[in-house]
Amino acid sequence: MFTGIIEEVGKISQTAPNKLTVKAKKTLEGTAVGDSIAVNGVCLTVTDMGTDFFTVQVVPETLRRSNLGELKPNDPVNLERALALGGRLGGHLVEGHVDSTGKIISLKPEGPAILMRISAPQNVLKYVVEKGFIAIDGTSLTVVSRDENSLTVELITHTRENTVFVHRRAGDTVNLEVDIIAKYVEALANAPSGKVTENFLKEHGFMD
Repeated sequence: MFTGIIEEVGKISQTAPNKLTVKAKKTLEGTAVGDSIAVNGVCLTVTDMGTDFFTVQVVPETLRRSNLGELKPNDPVNLERALALGGRLGGHLVEGHVDSTGKIISLKPEGPAILMRISAPQNVLKYVVEKGFIAIDGTSLTVVSRDENSLTVELITHTRENTVFVHRRAGDTVNLEVDIIAKYVEALANAPSGKVTENFLKEHGFMD
């Protein structure tokens, strides 16, 4: 579980089939092989690491649902270590399970901030509400508005300068993860006769 508060912008040092190696510094503090790190909002397991890098495996399902397959050496990535129990929750609860990708439609200055409008598929937008949370490339952001095909968030200067968003341009692909609470509410509301059974939880992905 993560908070959506980016700790560091790392850099891709090497790509290979189903594998990424990332140069980092702060994110490596207290990290061991087997730990989870969110890379552009995707929860991945550290399989190898050194003094200034870590390696993760990326399975095909992750590549289908995220922008990780587009990454090249020297590309910047948002990094966050898993939330420590008892730590501060500065953003919102982020699973690191990306729902889909969207594309940046526009970046419009508004005072000291930037309004970022992003196209999104319906399986994402149905969970998006004005003033609700969404994780974009792993960054916890508040939805300013939404319409039938897109959503808009506002980036303050600090967020933009300390994440990959300082490099983002119109047309770029971003990872989207909606607030898990919305999914739970939908699943419970659709439960037959209002009853939550073990089979119901399995059918909706809450149990293995």
